[in-house]
Amino acid sequence: MASAGGEVVVVDPAAAAVAPRLTPAGSGGRLMAELLGVFNGLTERMGDDVATSSSWTLLFHALKLALPALRDAAGGRSLSRALIVAASLADLQMDAEVISAGIVRQAMDAGAVTMADAEAQLGPGAAALLRESLDVKNAPSRVDVADEEAASALRNRILSGYDVRAVILELAIRLDAMKHLDGVPKHQQRTTSLEVLKVFAPLAHAVGAGALSKELEDLSFWRLYPQAYAQVDQWLSGQEDDCKRVLATCKDDLLQALAADDELRHTVAGFDVKGRYKSRFSAMKKLVKDGRRPEDVHDILGMRVILDHRAGDGHRACIRTHEVIKGMWKDVPARTKDYIARPKGDGYRSLHIAVDMSEPGPEGKKRPLMEVQIRTKEMNDAAAKRLKDIMLAAAEVAAQHLRDEPATGDQTGVPAAAAAAANAGNIERAFRLLDKNGDGRISMEELTELMEDLGAGGKDAEELMRLLDDNNDGSLSSDEFALFQKRVELKAKLEDRDDEYKEILKQKLQKVDDTGLIHVYRKNLSDKLVSG
Repeated sequence: MASAGGEVVVVDPAAAAVAPRLTPAGSGGRLMAELLGVFNGLTERMGDDVATSSSWTLLFHALKLALPALRDAAGGRSLSRALIVAASLADLQMDAEVISAGIVRQAMDAGAVTMADAEAQLGPGAAALLRESLDVKNAPSRVDVADEEAASALRNRILSGYDVRAVILELAIRLDAMKHLDGVPKHQQRTTSLEVLKVFAPLAHAVGAGALSKELEDLSFWRLYPQAYAQVDQWLSGQEDDCKRVLATCKDDLLQALAADDELRHTVAGFDVKGRYKSRFSAMKKLVKDGRRPEDVHDILGMRVILDHRAGDGHRACIRTHEVIKGMWKDVPARTKDYIARPKGDGYRSLHIAVDMSEPGPEGKKRPLMEVQIRTKEMNDAAAKRLKDIMLAAAEVAAQHLRDEPATGDQTGVPAAAAAAANAGNIERAFRLLDKNGDGRISMEELTELMEDLGAGGKDAEELMRLLDDNNDGSLSSDEFALFQKRVELKAKLEDRDDEYKEILKQKLQKVDDTGLIHVYRKNLSDKLVSG
């Protein structure tokens, strides 16, 4: 992720490799090479169970439809983004209908392809996915997502009412949109980020796309609360280099120790060890929402050990792996949780342990505990899947984020309906003051007069009209003006909440820990990140 002052572009290098160097239109040979290069790159990513001849035919039709339409859109950037979205869908093992719909959706969003074109070229199945993904895209605009009950009801409605593939398609497109928000107005950045935090990130968790969910959370956290993000980022960055080095060393050491163990050699065909580092949003939740001290956030470091179990008791193989780990590092028994012996309610099975990675001796470097999850491949495959009948419960578990998010109405002791009515009255009164001739619209002349009264000029009035005039009729309706008012109010409330979070985090993260775990961070870097 780029610094808070530049455009956020978090590109998966593997996904980006699908997008070839764009060639100008005109050369048939070069255009064919481009088409085949993209086609081959995507089909190689598709799983064996979805890579059929009919799938390839559908994907080829989608590329023939979308590539010419997207090549000239936004200087070729729309094409590159469409191909990266398609690659991410292929990596999620989506079928050809979803991948094809993802490519064409980008062309539709760019205004280069119509729904009729898509249905004619791709057939009714992909067209139905496109329609449902557009419904999912537009659903948050019909509710107040800052209201937790409304957001929860919307998540439930999406999960129960739409093809889960259409949901995943929209999630991939939303992630791409979050990486390219700098070109849109600030109010739209906030609205989009709030929708992602309250609706789409929990949905990603519910459908089993945990990594995508975390990325959506971090991107929306950075956009909505830049000061709080800077504080958390500063704290984690101060430990990141050392912790990632520790993770890399531990992974190699553990793989060697497991491979050398006599018992595991007879029962396990192979081992996969993955390291992870805590996300910014997750750290903020622990510090702010859960009220923990920095030294009590124990899962900054994490590893997952997956055993390709071939014989005997899988649970015993996990226990033996725990014994090997205890022989290497200092175990913390109080943090051991055996979800294999006692699975969670949703069927989740894994052995969770914690080890102290601090260097020995009073002068040794103190580090946070490392959480290690141990499971067989069968358990991991089960953990990676989310059946549709448990998605509602999973979404609610994932949605325990910032339940005190500011709603658009004033909630300080005033019932919601009364607050909404009072707010509507204020907006209507302001609109009537600006609508001097009483025709029910604010004209360009009336807006220019207002700008001049405020010390601005005609160009500022024209820019404001372009920003607010959603239907491009050259004037502002009461609805358009009300939407502007709501944007202003939401901006103010988010800024107030950001200041509140910043102060909480500043007090917690700038305290000197005698162990040396928590470093002292001064205000200069935070200010630089916030103002950059």
